[in-house]
Amino acid sequence: MSLAGFIAGLPKAELHVHHVGSASPRIVAGLAERHPGTVPADPEALREFFTFRDFAHFVDVYLAVAALVRDGEDVRMLTYEVAADMAAQNIRYAELTCTPYSTVHDAGVPIEAYVEAIEDARVAAERDHGVRLRWIYDVPGEFGVESAMETVGYIPHSPSTLIGFGLGGPEIGVPRPQFKPAFDAARAQGLHSVPHAGETTGPQTIWDALEVLGAERIGHGTSAVQDHQLMQHLVENRIPLEVCPTSNLATRAVASLDEHPIRAMYAAGAVVSVNSDDPPMFGTTLNREYEIAAELLGLDTLGVAELAKTTVHAAFLDAAERSALLDEIDEYAAKQVEPDRSSLL
Repeated sequence: MSLAGFIAGLPKAELHVHHVGSASPRIVAGLAERHPGTVPADPEALREFFTFRDFAHFVDVYLAVAALVRDGEDVRMLTYEVAADMAAQNIRYAELTCTPYSTVHDAGVPIEAYVEAIEDARVAAERDHGVRLRWIYDVPGEFGVESAMETVGYIPHSPSTLIGFGLGGPEIGVPRPQFKPAFDAARAQGLHSVPHAGETTGPQTIWDALEVLGAERIGHGTSAVQDHQLMQHLVENRIPLEVCPTSNLATRAVASLDEHPIRAMYAAGAVVSVNSDDPPMFGTTLNREYEIAAELLGLDTLGVAELAKTTVHAAFLDAAERSALLDEIDEYAAKQVEPDRSSLL
């Protein structure tokens, strides 16, 4: 079996993947047909639409797609179809980053209707496709502290499947410390802290995420390798880095995949989790990200299986769920490397 074939069948978890950003051209085209406007409905035109000049342009495009999600049925359809696409890659578990502010504040969908829609889709996706979803509420940093506090206000209306509180959007000009009250409030309500940091800015943004926002994982963390002390801290405290290679290339956070810092992260002993971020927008899949990581890190099938297990260990799963998924990965890997005994008979 080829390495790509092994990866395709490998049971996987994903920790850094966005709800709206996971909408395939097919899904976006369907939304654009329902809500004609600035986003093209033709899949070919969408490919050009999703060609980003830089990170700021990516944010503009992302917000344009988010603006197509205008009612509960849009949310339900988007969520279910994203889950179906995940299942097709043998993703068994995903912590899906949602930005309810865009739908509740901007589109006027009540938070109760938003939650009902994602939960209805979650239950149906697990029943129909065997993929389990959990939610991370993401603050769109470009809208400032107001958006953060409004997102905190959604938490009491949300289900037990809400497990984390994140921070996305641009980093330049959006310092992390200003969001401390929101993260303090979210953590006090039992949510894990998982902000993006150090993708398009330097190591200080990561330090701020750790020391001010109480980050338990770092979204991207691309610039961490520039600070030896920071890398030591991440390694010693086993703080996972949610690495998204193609995303970093598409948004110009790195100049080329060959220059991506994942090699230095891995060599230093950091906890490296491979993720797809906004896969259709970046023309990738989680399977493709594993192929890229395997090439950059020189991994064989067993090394790739260990990489998948690292992500499971970094997930906010309970002990029984974690053990079950780890066993599934081990069983799959063992079957792929066993010799064909029929040839020996």
